[in-house]
Amino acid sequence: MYHDNIVEHYENPRNVGSLDKKKDTVGTGLVGAPACGDVMKLQIEVDDEGVIRETKFKTFGCGSAIASSSVATEWIKGKTVEE
Repeated sequence: MYHDNIVEHYENPRNVGSLDKKKDTVGTGLVGAPACGDVMKLQIEVDDEGVIRETKFKTFGCGSAIASSSVATEWIKGKTVEE
């Protein structure tokens, strides 16, 4: 059984989508294991002070992969790149 927070993030994921990868302030990462079916694209937009102002993700995989991607985008917003 999953924790209620994980179920909530699976059923209502936050920050799904894409940022404009042409912008100098946007960074994009891709990670996953295509063999097992989980792939995540994570994008962040950083301001001049190095603070993550916006996050977006697209995850293809199981429910826990989608939920953890959603949680991660919430955690990193407002933090600096160094954090």
